[in-house]
Amino acid sequence: MLHSKSAHNATSTTYQLKLSVFVHLIVIGWLYVALMMAVAEATNTTGTVLGAIFTFLLYGLAPVALVVYLMGTPARRRAIRQRELEAQEAARRAAAEAAAGSGLPDQGGETAADAVAPVRKEP
Repeated sequence: MLHSKSAHNATSTTYQLKLSVFVHLIVIGWLYVALMMAVAEATNTTGTVLGAIFTFLLYGLAPVALVVYLMGTPARRRAIRQRELEAQEAARRAAAEAAAGSGLPDQGGETAADAVAPVRKEP
């Protein structure tokens, strides 16, 4: 059975949306647990507020930031590749329009064989 490209894109977009919601849920849950650990540290009789801050930063914020950054790498690469392809296509279209629309001779996009005549000494 053949699938059309638009059906594949729709399925891919739906999958990416579900994955994004799942990742956000995991991030929120992780940060909630780290926040509760920090609150427990701060309210404990032997705990300190400074310890709570470091607990939240080192057990919550730093690992989540690292994981989210690493998981976003493929999406950033795809976006960069897409921008480069769009820029190349725009440059190709502009060159084709310039060559086709000028109507001048020798606008085929190739340089002349001898752009500068050779200089000879006088005999």
